Amino acid sequence: MFKVAKEVHDWMDQHCVMGIQPGLERMEWVLEKLGHPERRCKWIHIAGTNGKGSTGAMITSILREGDYSVGVFLSPHILEWNERIQVDGMGISEVSFVQWSNTLLPHLEELVAQGNAPSPFEFWTLVAICYFALEACPWFVVWETGLGGRWDSTNVVHPLVSVITSIGYDHKEFLGSTLPDIAREKAGIIKRGVPLVCSVEDEDAKLVIHQVAQSESATIYQLHKQFSYEIEECTAHKQMFSFTSPYERLTNLSLDLQGIHQFQNAATALMTIDILRRRYITVVEEAHIRAGLETVRWPGRMEKVQDQPLVILDGAHNQDGIQSLVKSLTQAYPHQKIRFVLASLQDKEMDIYQPIVDIAHEIMVTEIPNFPRSRKAHELATLLTPYFTGSIQAFEKSLDAVQSAMNQANPDDVIVITGSLYLISEVRPYFVRS
Repeated sequence: MFKVAKEVHDWMDQHCVMGIQPGLERMEWVLEKLGHPERRCKWIHIAGTNGKGSTGAMITSILREGDYSVGVFLSPHILEWNERIQVDGMGISEVSFVQWSNTLLPHLEELVAQGNAPSPFEFWTLVAICYFALEACPWFVVWETGLGGRWDSTNVVHPLVSVITSIGYDHKEFLGSTLPDIAREKAGIIKRGVPLVCSVEDEDAKLVIHQVAQSESATIYQLHKQFSYEIEECTAHKQMFSFTSPYERLTNLSLDLQGIHQFQNAATALMTIDILRRRYITVVEEAHIRAGLETVRWPGRMEKVQDQPLVILDGAHNQDGIQSLVKSLTQAYPHQKIRFVLASLQDKEMDIYQPIVDIAHEIMVTEIPNFPRSRKAHELATLLTPYFTGSIQAFEKSLDAVQSAMNQANPDDVIVITGSLYLISEVRPYFVRS
């Protein structure tokens, strides 16, 4: 039996299958043993290459303004391990995490003995289901997929509404090499008769998703068709937009999250809220919507953590995410020098960093400590050199890279730390706690 959280984490390291393990049979087997606790919660299931977290954060913020209790499941964490499972902004306690891990342990040991060990993400997902369904009992749960959708371990629930935020190239070895292939995997979260909010823009990917939705008799709410947004103002200090759905039009909405891509995520969140209001009699007033958008926080996404020089953390780690980051930076800081601190995982192709190279004044590359999938700093520098004619400096320690960038920056420069959420997790405490 586990006594502390570290023992649970150690068990995962020793007995779980590391990496991504598609398939739902282990999840379904354990949940049946537990009496199907997943059937007790009101899930809002969110998939997508990018935008899942921001969209979920806005949905959560608005619902909490309406006095609803909201559980959130996300990955990876940024500061503390218990952020992955939270209710009303509070991470799961160590006592609860250990208790539910002990409840699961006999079943997981049986799977290991059968040679069918779970992945760490499956372990986390099962703990989250037990905690939400059998202890915390929030009114809603914002339920974020880890990877894909169809075989993702979160895809064992029957939600109130399904959300697909975007389709882009990522994890091609698991999801497929074309956008329609990836869309087909994400569309696996669509359930019969459950409404779908879709903000996918690629026509081929959108066609696949709509075909799946229609085959499941799921009503589709598509961005630019059933709902839309208009940008009213977008600067480094102010983001305003309007939103139109089949049910309402809201103008002069103020959004606290930075980045031009956040308008689309906000519209997706508002359409989801509209479905909850109209279909499930959820009481959310316009004042709750406005306050929720103005107060939403989402660490590590265009997050300003210091002024003079301005330091921004953004976990962009794939082609679309990096393009959105660069577009937002050029929109907000058109005349400033931008210095990047960059880390990369080994499976990332160098051409995804071309947008960064195009606007960078200087690049500091680093690596993520104690993370086997991290690309070594000197290797990353060598691979980036053909793309960049400016200065590239390599640092094994991420904080050394950050400190060097800050020492060389002028007060009006912008330092952007990006390339991996694992890097953000590593460096964010330096700014937040200092």
